[in-house]
Amino acid sequence: MRSWFISIVFGSLIIGCKQPDSHTLTIFHAGSLALPLKATADSFKRYYPNVTIKLEAAGSVESARKIVELNRQCDLFFSSDLEVIKRLLIPKYADSLIPFATNTMVIAYTPESKFASTVDSINWPSILLHPEVSYGRSNPNSDPCGYRTVFIFQLAEKYFGRIGLADSLLAKKNQFMRPKEIDLLALLETSTIDYLFIYESVAKQYGLPYISLPDSINLGSPSLAKYYQFAQLFIKGKSPGDSILVVGEPIAYAFTIPRNAPNTQLAISFAKYFLSDSGGKRIADKIVWQLPYSSISSSYYAIPEVLTNDSPGIVNK
Repeated sequence: MRSWFISIVFGSLIIGCKQPDSHTLTIFHAGSLALPLKATADSFKRYYPNVTIKLEAAGSVESARKIVELNRQCDLFFSSDLEVIKRLLIPKYADSLIPFATNTMVIAYTPESKFASTVDSINWPSILLHPEVSYGRSNPNSDPCGYRTVFIFQLAEKYFGRIGLADSLLAKKNQFMRPKEIDLLALLETSTIDYLFIYESVAKQYGLPYISLPDSINLGSPSLAKYYQFAQLFIKGKSPGDSILVVGEPIAYAFTIPRNAPNTQLAISFAKYFLSDSGGKRIADKIVWQLPYSSISSSYYAIPEVLTNDSPGIVNK
């Protein structure tokens, strides 16, 4: 997959701008963004040394529920699925979302994983169903990677023509389910599990070998958007007893500045830096992050003008 970023020109960005008073910037974010956001935050602080940045990782659905159900405040929310912002936060808790990246689902493993020398993009379902093999996945009710794993199973059943494959995979080793995919890395490294469904960018960041899946399965091809809609799943909704239907689609990351953000102006400064060639793009390229996702203009919502000026690829709906 090509690794490139939205080209955004903000004029005088961070260096040379008036430095704000000391503030705390709180960022809720998907676990798969932990390394690039930490690196971006560290770089940002070189220009804003008086700013304290608190990064709080969780599954994107869980992070949204902190805002909706627990009335938690944050200045920025980075989600691994733009639909989480669109369906859980807009319009009551947020006015806008800014898609910025794509990704691909893969199956990570280690050299010590059972059948590591023979597993491939075709035989992985049979290997995962082997009695001696265990695998991990994140919880669909808290993490988009979790419901995307279920989508992989459903799409694989269709792709391989194996009726009942999805149910068989879902029924196996459910004890290795965690709130977010990052929580499973330790289990993989200690050989508690043999395989892990995760994003390609995360597998690369942690130097893990992985199985690349066909485009018809991996949720990484915009041209297959309609095909991915075959995969569907109900997850917990905004309130107890409520449910939300999530549908397969190309992976798209997005962020938003919530309406009750304590430090909106500082959040905008970070957002600009995150999207700039001299900031987030440069850092992301070093961490082998899959970027961008700029072809979904129908999903842009009331993007603040300060983030749209001279910004190709970002349009108001």
